[in-house]
Amino acid sequence: MPETETVDRARQYAQWRRFAMDLGPLVLFFGAFQYFGIFVATGTFMVAVIASLVVGYTFERRILPMPLVTCVLVIVFGGLTLYLRNDTFIKMKPTVLYASFGLVLIGGLSFNRLFIKYVLAEAFNLSQRGWRRLTWRWATFFLFLAALNEVVWRHYSTATWVWFKVAGVLPLTLLFALLQIPFVMRHQLDTDPAGNPLPSE
Repeated sequence: MPETETVDRARQYAQWRRFAMDLGPLVLFFGAFQYFGIFVATGTFMVAVIASLVVGYTFERRILPMPLVTCVLVIVFGGLTLYLRNDTFIKMKPTVLYASFGLVLIGGLSFNRLFIKYVLAEAFNLSQRGWRRLTWRWATFFLFLAALNEVVWRHYSTATWVWFKVAGVLPLTLLFALLQIPFVMRHQLDTDPAGNPLPSE
């Protein structure tokens, strides 16, 4: 098997593994809520997120920034939820998380730091203009999710919010990512992320 094909397969496997580790805690959270309520679901979510972080480190020998931030916020807001027996805190967690991601991306642009490049550089090799515009797009999307979470948890039932968190945010994120593909292709450079020329057709 050619070396490039082996690398591509390994990269795809890593991406699917990360997706499963992101999805797993949400599925457990949803299942626990259906049978035991929001407080047991919150505790289950906390344990699952920590386990996901440990598994990720076991495979990659590094902790990625986004899962780490997510884990910390889940522990903090989940802990407050359980200690105070108030589910407002776990409902606010996505707002803080998405708003933080959006503001960090925008703040990075102010210092010419393209943080999203650190996350996606293994998959894409874009021009600087492309990375900057993609950063704005993702920052805007994260702020939109933060605002949407505020609307849902403040105006709808806990069950509706759980459905939104599990079955709403992920499809919206996947749809948004798919909509970025034409833009990414327009700004893709003729080299791989390591700077090596791509093979001609």
